[in-house]
This record gives sequence, C-alpha cells and structure tokens, in this order.
Amino acid sequence: MAFDTELMNKQVQDIMNALVLTLNPQAIKMVEKEEDVPENAIRPIKEYGEHMALCQALALTKRDKKTIFFTKDDHWCWNPLIGLGHVPCEPGTESFETVAKFLGIADMDKAREFFAKFPRLEYGKYAGMLIAPAQTAAFEPDVILFSCDNNFQLRTAIWGIKNMTGTMLESSFDAIDSCIHSIVTPILNRNYRITLPDPGDQERALADKGEIILTVPIEKLPELHEGLMRMEKYGGGYKGYKLEMKYDFARPPFYNTLYEMWGLDTGKDWDHSKG
Repeated sequence: MAFDTELMNKQVQDIMNALVLTLNPQAIKMVEKEEDVPENAIRPIKEYGEHMALCQALALTKRDKKTIFFTKDDHWCWNPLIGLGHVPCEPGTESFETVAKFLGIADMDKAREFFAKFPRLEYGKYAGMLIAPAQTAAFEPDVILFSCDNNFQLRTAIWGIKNMTGTMLESSFDAIDSCIHSIVTPILNRNYRITLPDPGDQERALADKGEIILTVPIEKLPELHEGLMRMEKYGGGYKGYKLEMKYDFARPPFYNTLYEMWGLDTGKDWDHSKG
C-alpha cells in the first residue's frame, strides 16, 4: 500500500495545533539515490557557497520551512559524518582515537568503550539526508522530529503516548551529539526518543533554552496522533488546563470517589466545560 503523505501532513498539523507548537516538525528521510531528491530541495554548498552544521540545516526547516538535501560535502561538523555513515571511523583507526580524546570522558578506556557503541548508519549507504516541514512534506520520512517549545508540550505528548501504549516512554540522555541521538538512534531502534539540544544546537543553530526534541518513527505517528486527539476530546490536552492557585480546588469526580472510600474529606467536582 502506498504511503499516504496527505494523511501524514494532516496528522502532523493536528499535533501541532493540539500542542500549540511554534516550531515546524522536521520530516527526516535518509536518501540512497540523489535522483529521488525533490527539485525544490536546497543543497547548501551549492545554494549558499558555504558549509553548515546539521543542526543549522534542521533549524532552516524548523524555523523557516525550508526543504534541505544535506550531503557529505555540506557538513561542517564531524559528528553527523560518522553517525550518518558518511565516513569510516572504526575502533583502532586514527580518527576513532582522535574523537575518543574529545568526548568529555576523562578515562580513555571508558571513552573508547562509549564511542565504539555510538549509533551509526551503514557506512556509504546513503547519499544524504532529506529534511522538510512534516506538515507539508511530500515523501515518507524515516522519523519526524517534534521540537517542543517547553516541557509542558512534551509532557502532553508523552501522556498521549502512554494513553495508547499503557507504558512509560523510556529514553537516555547525553549533553552532546543531539543530531545523531535524535535521528540515528530512532532510525535504528524504531522507538520514540527525547533529546536535549546540544551546545552546537544552542550556539550555532540558535535553539532556545526551553526547546526539547521528541522523535517519532513514522510508523508511530498515528499512535501519537490518536493519543493526543483522545486527550483533546476529554479535556486533558495541552490547551485544557485552567491555571489557578487555589486551595480546596475542584477536582475530577473520581478524586471524590476515592476520598470517600478512604474516609477523607470530599469537595467540588470540576467542570471543564466552564472557563
């Protein structure tokens, strides 16, 4: 069955509306053949005559809705060249030892062990990466990066996932290499992932201090969409909260049911239909 890009676009736009996202989600596709790249895609070194970091290319989509095709020749940062499989950097090589020295890990044996497990796509398999706004992208992506403006948006998305899966979202965290952790790891393991923007994203791609990334493998997009739409329907979505600093506040009816069972004081039930 052919992939339905229009359905994807609608689901992404619904999620943007539900979470009140101000940044464009980035549809990411690893491309094996350059002839599969759309004509409207910007090729940075050809278009601008300058190299850029991958986080900067992502930012052009995230903030300016640009469609980018990013190849080995466009990169100005070592990390994605390795993680995307554009260059060899295997244990025992000179480049591997050079990188291991600058990972911020004091013990070199631990640094080598860490870097040997670094997520990598198959060496030489891909011509480049196609990046486009997910709400308008005309291709099937591998993953979509939702850049949340704040933790409340992320919390709501996580809750939507829990609504569907009945499980807690698990992730691991690093202070650097956000481009690879947010893209390559989910491509390889096909799981949701939360990633903190790294120093390069902050300094060179101008990420805001409140930003945080939720990566969604494309096959999980309908699951996230349905979970968030359910929460919207029943008043538990991002826009459904009534801010107040009030004691003995009105609560969902099941609170009073439980408090009555436990012999504790009961109070007013809330009514989310009222402002």
